[in-house]
Amino acid sequence: MSWIEALVLGCVQGVSEFLPISSSGHLILVPWLLNWGDPGLSFSVFLHLGTTLALLIYFFGDLWGIFIAGLKSIIERRVGYDMERMLFWWIFWGTLPAVVAGLSFGDWIEAHLRSPLLVAFFLAAVGFLIFWIDLRFPANRQLEEMTRAESFLIGLAQACALIPGVSRSGSTIAMARRLGFSRHAAARFSFLLSVPIIVGALVLESRHLLGRAGSELGWGYLMTGLLASFFSGLICIHLFLQFLKHASLKVFAWYRLLVAAAIIAVSLIIGK
Repeated sequence: MSWIEALVLGCVQGVSEFLPISSSGHLILVPWLLNWGDPGLSFSVFLHLGTTLALLIYFFGDLWGIFIAGLKSIIERRVGYDMERMLFWWIFWGTLPAVVAGLSFGDWIEAHLRSPLLVAFFLAAVGFLIFWIDLRFPANRQLEEMTRAESFLIGLAQACALIPGVSRSGSTIAMARRLGFSRHAAARFSFLLSVPIIVGALVLESRHLLGRAGSELGWGYLMTGLLASFFSGLICIHLFLQFLKHASLKVFAWYRLLVAAAIIAVSLIIGK
């Protein structure tokens, strides 16, 4: 691995993790297109650590308030109409499908659904879905109006993001938009909902890696990827939330469709 590869892949992870364009898909496609070698699981863990830190820092105030409110709700055995308590339980119910799906199908998906053409298919399919939903359904509901059943439905959408090319933010925002939530509310809940599953997946992936990570690639490359994914992710979260206050998701749908078409074209030309 070179310093350029570490920097580029870190930025790719930071941007694509939070935009509805699939980080797992792009981390497969970029090395494939540039004929780079597989950087390995240790490097992937450090990239995800960078974006996880960006997410935790950006939403620290929200997450801390939700966590404390959730503890009080458990102790008092009452939810009431407190927004932070409701968010705690919506995130809980929304996380369950991804946990079950990950434990049941995660290894199989990792082994069988990583080819560039499959990534292209899912990029295009979800791109069409985002375009249709954003055009067809209203965007006027706020998070205060969410129900437990709706949080579970959004969680089911998040579970689909195990498949490279689907996108965690893309699937959850699309489902929230289908339920009538505003684009900004949908994106905010998508980010909050992603915290438990991203942190849990990171812990599971990193348990046996940190001891030998530095010897595989060198700490310089690992830290370059981590810092690149952290700073690009932090900037991306902020700009994306601001963007959705005034614009639609169509640009991301078009991007997904164009990338899918380009993958198919390149695959036909180079024969792989």
